[in-house]
Amino acid sequence: MKVLVIGNGAREHALCRSLSLDPDVSALHCAPGNAGIAEVAELHPVDALDGEAVAVLAQRLGVDLVVVGPEAPLVAGVADAVREVGIPVFGPSGEAAQLEGSKAFAKEVMAAAGVPTARSYVCTTPEEVAEALDAFGAPYVVKDDGLAAGKGVVVTSDLEAATAHANACERVVIEEFLDGPEVSLFAVTDGDTVLPLQPAQDFKRALDGDEGPNTGGMGAYSPLPWADPKLVDEVLQTVLQPTVDEMRRRGTPFSGLLYAGLAITSRGVRVIEFNARFGDPETQVVLARLKTPLAGVLLAAASGNLEDLPPLRWSEDAAVTVVVASHNYPATPRTGDPINGLDEVAELDAPHAWVLHAGTKRDGDAVVSAGGRVLSVTASGKDLTEARERAYRAVGRIRLDGSQHRTDIAAKAASEA
Repeated sequence: MKVLVIGNGAREHALCRSLSLDPDVSALHCAPGNAGIAEVAELHPVDALDGEAVAVLAQRLGVDLVVVGPEAPLVAGVADAVREVGIPVFGPSGEAAQLEGSKAFAKEVMAAAGVPTARSYVCTTPEEVAEALDAFGAPYVVKDDGLAAGKGVVVTSDLEAATAHANACERVVIEEFLDGPEVSLFAVTDGDTVLPLQPAQDFKRALDGDEGPNTGGMGAYSPLPWADPKLVDEVLQTVLQPTVDEMRRRGTPFSGLLYAGLAITSRGVRVIEFNARFGDPETQVVLARLKTPLAGVLLAAASGNLEDLPPLRWSEDAAVTVVVASHNYPATPRTGDPINGLDEVAELDAPHAWVLHAGTKRDGDAVVSAGGRVLSVTASGKDLTEARERAYRAVGRIRLDGSQHRTDIAAKAASEA
């Protein structure tokens, strides 16, 4: 099977790494990719938002499957353009991707499907914003209705900050605050059958102890030793399957990766948000534990044959990923700094730890930073304690001027396991 992955982040590097280890994959391409992905896939320049350009590239390469990684190309309808030329795609249509593209649309679908979620108001004027913030009280949860690359959500007890963020958005969803730990659960679906993966937890705040601004995610771990063993089945029955059924009923079937961000509240499981693609950085740890070869799973979803797939096989090992971010992330991150120590990790920490590139590019012989989140250092171990130790040992070998990372990823879960 020849596969083309669209995207250039650590999620796409994780996908490409897993696909490169799959014996069924005879050729692996990525567009546009990054410096790390270049080690496992052949890179091609493409505008990832240009569906026609992606479809032409897929045809030229003669691929059997296209995997669209990020949300913006999905919402832009890239998967539709590739499907139109007869190539199977892992990723929802532009219409179905509105589950992530519009928070208001997702709330509407959840209401129709009877999916438990936070109460919310959709606001378009300062008056509506003030009313909604007053109705719910602090802490305020304010979400830009559209895509905002993981930075569109503000959770704050500061009324002024909540109001400012809301009024800076054209359309905003204001909702009640959900207490309890958060869980990310991915499910692969062909529009009928829903196949949940293993749950993970990510860390959104920039600083240790969940302090600082929201980011795209500073680390993740899996499995969740504290979670109810029945959680995945419960979420499949109450959230994932009803949502996929409702999307099909509307005539916009959802196939690809449905990601449910969940709060385990005192009143039960509630959906915080849906994403229409693999989450970053949770993909890094979930795929680290998946033993079933990945390409066949994605192709079964893309071609409507998911129900014929044997049950997925998982490693008992734990996995932890720690994000190394550039100076001043998430505000205005500095780029162009050389990254050293990558060879040392490959030499001294493999096969238990590896580096997935997010915002990197090649500059002559050097690899330099090219984004806010630069690397996802990922490790596996017999338990979370060992996986953490291996991940942080590898992080310690990496030298990037002014870089920052959290030191407490999975610490609480490891101590309680």
